Amino acid sequence: MKERIRQLLEDALPLVDIDSQFLFTELDSLGITTILMTLSSEYGIELESSDATPKNLRNLDTIVAMVENKLSK
Repeated sequence: MKERIRQLLEDALPLVDIDSQFLFTELDSLGITTILMTLSSEYGIELESSDATPKNLRNLDTIVAMVENKLSK
């Protein structure tokens, strides 16, 4: 799943370093929205603005954890 999410985000946000340990600081509101929409569409989950926290979007691992958490509900 991690590699699939990495590929999705690299395709959607080619100028962003997806492997950054401080990914959230590299994102603007459009980048955050793009991540939420891309993952919602790919995994059939509902990601809302309340999910767009620095904790959830800190790095690729926290994004994967957020998706896995939503899928388990």
